[in-house]
Amino acid sequence: MKNKMFIWSITVALAGFLFGFDTVVISGANRPLQELWNLSPINHGMFIMSMALWGTVLGSLIGGYPTKHIGRKKTLLWVGVLFLVSALGSALVSDPYLFSFFRFIGGIGVGISSVAAPIYISEITSPDKRGQLGALYQFCLVFGILVAFISNWALKGFDGENDWRWMLGVEAIPALLYTLMVFNVPYSPRWLVLQKGDNEKALPILSTIYNSIDIAKSKLAEIKADADLPKSNDNFFHKKYRRILWFGFLIAFFNQVSGINFVLYYAPQILEQAGLGGTDSLFNSIAIGIVNLVFTLIGVKLIDRLGRRQLIIIGSIGYIFSLVMVGLCFQLELSSSVLLSFICLFIASHAIGQGAVIWVFISEIFPNRIRSYGQSWGSGTHWVFAAIITLITPLFIDEKEGIFRDNLQVIYYFFAFMMLLQLLWAVFKMPETKGISLEDLEKKLIEDDE
Repeated sequence: MKNKMFIWSITVALAGFLFGFDTVVISGANRPLQELWNLSPINHGMFIMSMALWGTVLGSLIGGYPTKHIGRKKTLLWVGVLFLVSALGSALVSDPYLFSFFRFIGGIGVGISSVAAPIYISEITSPDKRGQLGALYQFCLVFGILVAFISNWALKGFDGENDWRWMLGVEAIPALLYTLMVFNVPYSPRWLVLQKGDNEKALPILSTIYNSIDIAKSKLAEIKADADLPKSNDNFFHKKYRRILWFGFLIAFFNQVSGINFVLYYAPQILEQAGLGGTDSLFNSIAIGIVNLVFTLIGVKLIDRLGRRQLIIIGSIGYIFSLVMVGLCFQLELSSSVLLSFICLFIASHAIGQGAVIWVFISEIFPNRIRSYGQSWGSGTHWVFAAIITLITPLFIDEKEGIFRDNLQVIYYFFAFMMLLQLLWAVFKMPETKGISLEDLEKKLIEDDE
């Protein structure tokens, strides 16, 4: 029974692999495309580097609708199709604006997956395993990032000026495999009850999740009671949800103002500016990917033991120290190897804290009836700030026109200050959600709010 729950979770979590691969693979194509199309820093940031993220913003904002109305499973199937079309399209075009269109399509897939996949996993897992299985999405995400870094490094020099096409096009293979695999997962039992009223199909799935028909019947009764609530409870911006909305907004906001996407998307360029040039910068990006993967695994192991809040506190402390040290490395012009070590510490702090927690936490805190739109709220916040940061980064770090090209430390000190604010929020305001059923958690958070 537990094995089935794990298989369902890891299958859907593979959407995270495509998410990670798709968003970071552009780092290897960054320089070649800048030279090929010779766009200005702002146009390069908009049409080449951040266009997928603007698609992600749209996908995350609209993702709650299909996730609720056609179901988590069917939505995830279409996500695979979007990734497949994006990979093939962006690899084959020879125009920057068509390229940006297909990257935008892939971004929509990323955004919708960040809504549907965490919700699905949270709804087909038991409370004692929900953190670990939910964090599989993040594990697959960082595994996708690592594979993207390795793939970019391996394909450097493979086909000369067309290397970037292979870097982007290879994603079509896992996209196709993922789409086929999703056919074998069941529908979410909570979606079956709340949207379809199909209690008969939901009961055996719940029985598999809880390994007990009696517990499954009890849980089905709880979900049915939720389904029978008056429609007025569907009002997403009802004042009783205000506190939960702030939780979803703040964890997503802090995730991005940590600087994580600034580092991941521009890792080769940042390392080049620190003295690690050419192929070395791509190779050292792999070190970043490995650290990300290892510490995500640690976070996955700890999330149901220490809890979500404790991991955010640990990660915040690591963020602050590592970001200040990275800033000092640039300010004092310390060696590139020292800089790389502190960037890796920064990545480790993210992986064990925000990386492991964000998608689990957002998928837990919203009530059943508004969970799809709540996930869109948190995910949309995350991706709006990710897109803004990626769009404006060339304005700050471009070697010729960047505002802080000679003072990169300012950027890292800013991120460190924001992580100090996150630490204070986690210590004084963030609730703990580990080990509580979704229905009991709903009662706790709303009662606390009232």
